[in-house]
Formats: sequence, C-alpha cells, structure tokens
Amino acid sequence: MYFTVYSIMTENKTEFTQVDISQFYDITEEKTEQQDDGIILTPNERALYEELMVYVRQKEPERVEILESRIRDLNQLASAIARFPSLLERHDIPGGIRTPQLLIDSLIKHQNSGDTTLQLPSKATLGKGYIVSKIHTFSSLTSLSQRVGAPEKLTQALQLETITMMFTLMAEDVYLNLINDAMQPMEFRREWALALLLLWEHRNDQTIESVAPVLQSVWSARRKLAPAFGTMMGTSELLLMSIQMDEQWIQFIKQKMGEQGVSQAMEEFLFGISYEQIKHLREILKTKGIPAISRDEVSSFLGEHVKSDAGLGYRDFYALYTVRRDNARARARMKLEGPHQTLEDYFIQFVTEKNREKQSNDTFAKP
Repeated sequence: MYFTVYSIMTENKTEFTQVDISQFYDITEEKTEQQDDGIILTPNERALYEELMVYVRQKEPERVEILESRIRDLNQLASAIARFPSLLERHDIPGGIRTPQLLIDSLIKHQNSGDTTLQLPSKATLGKGYIVSKIHTFSSLTSLSQRVGAPEKLTQALQLETITMMFTLMAEDVYLNLINDAMQPMEFRREWALALLLLWEHRNDQTIESVAPVLQSVWSARRKLAPAFGTMMGTSELLLMSIQMDEQWIQFIKQKMGEQGVSQAMEEFLFGISYEQIKHLREILKTKGIPAISRDEVSSFLGEHVKSDAGLGYRDFYALYTVRRDNARARARMKLEGPHQTLEDYFIQFVTEKNREKQSNDTFAKP
C-alpha cells in the first residue's frame, strides 16, 4: 500500500512523492492480516456456531451482536497469543536461545514441588486462559441452543465440543504429571513433553480427542450407576461400564486393574471420594456391621460434607478431577499410601504404551 506523505516545491508547482506506508510499521501488511485472522474455531465448531445462529436470528435476534462480539473477542485473544514466539521453532528470546529440544529437556529435568506457573512458557499460560474463555463461550452456546429450541442433536453436539475442550484443559495436567514421574521410561516422558508442546502451541491434542469420548462415557456411566458403599469393590459397576465401552477401555480394565495404584484410582473415580475416605468408610461400615449404604448417606457416616453424587456437567468432572489430582500429588510428595496418579493419568499412560506397541509392530511388519 502506498500513501502520499510529503511534497516538494519545484518551480511554481508541487510534486508529491509516494512512500510505502509499511515502512512506518514494525510488521508488514500481510503479517497483520495473518495475525488478525486468528483461527479460533475448528471447521466443526464453526459449522455448529453458524447453524445455531440461524435459530438465534429467528428467536432472539437481539443476541446476535452479543455472540458475534464474543467471537471477535476470542479472535483478538487468539491473535495476541499467536504473536508470542512459537514453541516449536528456534527463537532468540530475551532470556537466550530457546528450541523445542531445550523446552523438552527443561520439562523433564524440572522436578521441584509446588506450582509450576512461573516455570512454564508465557504462551502456555496465556493459552490456558484462552481455552477457558472458549469453554465458557461454548457452554453459553449450549444453553442458548436449548433456549431457542434448536434441534437436540445440535445442543448435544455443542455440549460435546465443550466437554472435549475441558478434556484438552485437563490434558495439560495429565501430561505434566506423567512427565514428572521419574519411574516412567524416558522415551515416554519425552513423547509426552512433545505432546505438551503441541498442545500449548495449537490448543488441541489427538490423543485426548480419542480418549475424551471414552472418559466421558465412563463418567456418565459412573453417575448413573448406584455403587454399593459397602464392600466398596465396585466390581459390578466396572462390568456394567465395560460392556458398552470401546476396546481400549476394555483392555485397560483387563490388563491394569490388577495393579494396586490403578484399582485405587478407579475406586476414587467411581465413588467420588478420596482413597482415605474410602478406607475410613470401610472401617466404619465393618465396625457397625452395615452391609451397604447409598450415596446420600456417605456424608453422614463420614461426618463431613462430601460431593460423591456429582452431576454430569463438565464443571463437576473437572472439579473432582482436580481434587483427585491434588490428592495424588500430595501422596506422592509425602510418600503416603494410596494412588499417586489419577485414573486419567493411568489411562493416558496405557494408551501411550499401546500406541508405541502398535508402531513397533507395524515397523517390524514392513517388508
């Protein structure tokens, strides 16, 4: 783009000289367009949004501008984050040279306890805020879809997108837990570290996209079942859950439930209370000679309020996940008995192992 910026007087006439206006900016016009066009919605998300807008324009036209404004806000946020150096390229940043390899090494070597916020790249921290904003947006779209009488299929699809985003948020914690586990094979830890860089860079993850529907189904089944808080074994619940689950979950149950940490993490997931509370409740019921109690009675027997009967919403899932995550980290740090990882950690680890086995078998199978 050119613009007339100054003039020169020569022999009773004025001559104007054109100058490239991009010289007055730090970035080129093409770069600006690229950054302003932040890709915030996947093709599927965009299609769902556009389909919903048809019903909104008919039923609540006054909300159209509000929704469009929210999408613009997300776009600006995504564009701002995109300006930060890529985590997948070599950059000379204020602190020195940074490469993906150095980031991976740093993630693996950092074994200090405590919050890691100040240890993570700025792009990772900002991206987490962005995905939370996007989750809230799609949660609102789901509620709006119900209110304007959109087809149930559309409402469910919007809800599924919201839940999948929540699992993406959760994946960051899962990867960090696994990377920090010095007992894991180094090749796996490096693989998870690379997956974490990709997650931070693009805010999506192929493994989580395949695992999310399974964990969501398990959560829904767990909520609908009524575990007997007596033997606290949960065997019947596991069998019922596994009947309609995919092959990966069934294999996980068959191959890993014999491991103490996995079975303990599964109990926490199923019953919605901590390992310590489960253990204490077992002792109480055994002493009183009570064979079983319902979910509603758990709080009164433990003498404290516990939310064992969480709903199906993504907020409940994530809230209880973070409780189990923090408890597991505390046990590992203080070397206490009980699960040192969450069920999600164990399942992602299992999926990684199986994927690696498949890759190895495919390699050997080639002529």
